[in-house]
Amino acid sequence: MSGAQHIIIVDDEPAAREMVGDYLKMHGFEVTLCDGGASLRLVMADTSPDLVVLDLNMPEEDGLSIVRDLKSRSPVPIIMLTATASPIDRIVGLELGADDYVPKPCELRELVARIRSVLRRGISTAPPAAAAAAEPATKTIRMGTRWFDLDTHRLRDDEGSEQVLTKSEYALLRAFADHPKRVLSRDRLLDLADARDPDAFDRSIDVRINRIRKKIEPDPGQPRYIRTVRGLGYVFRPEGIEGPFVAPPGKRSNKRSSQAMQPERFQSLT
Repeated sequence: MSGAQHIIIVDDEPAAREMVGDYLKMHGFEVTLCDGGASLRLVMADTSPDLVVLDLNMPEEDGLSIVRDLKSRSPVPIIMLTATASPIDRIVGLELGADDYVPKPCELRELVARIRSVLRRGISTAPPAAAAAAEPATKTIRMGTRWFDLDTHRLRDDEGSEQVLTKSEYALLRAFADHPKRVLSRDRLLDLADARDPDAFDRSIDVRINRIRKKIEPDPGQPRYIRTVRGLGYVFRPEGIEGPFVAPPGKRSNKRSSQAMQPERFQSLT
């Protein structure tokens, strides 16, 4: 076990579980994925997580029953994810002991912020010895061969050696970190990184991407993490992939599009 805070994601939809899990791992959390109440109980028989993110709308066992059962056996904090739950369901969940709820679809950045907020509350109400031992999740993100430190604006390797980033390099890395697995056009990257100047044009982003690749890719000539999507832009793949990137079916070139190809939201999650 690492020193990272342990989050369990409970959702019956694989795509939702994996999307949330990948994003939390990028932000320094240890993550376990469960597809329902039964698998959650098996995991919790062997470990005590720091927080559970729980979808209320699951077919085999509804989330409110899981909240009731968990809180009868453990003080673990719970954040409910709700897509179709009524206000009454949310109120009941909170009265049963859940600590917060997030409506679906939601921005992943908001979910991370709420997780950190709940964890901070847990530390502040813990006994002094426990509070002193507890540590918040570090604000670092794994990007290729380096750790990206959001507070110090530096890259760090596994041995602890640091690399200072320029303002534009930091802004681009932050844009990719905030939009993992989303295809971003050159125009969109310029906007997200606030990298425009009076003479800027969309291909100027390519030079900046090449600089970043030299810092985080094992082989910048064959990038695995920041991939080019022909005719569309770039995509950050946290897990790294080899070979040519294939855009999703139906995607076509949209020159100088000002929008990310998919916004940072749960898509079609119910």
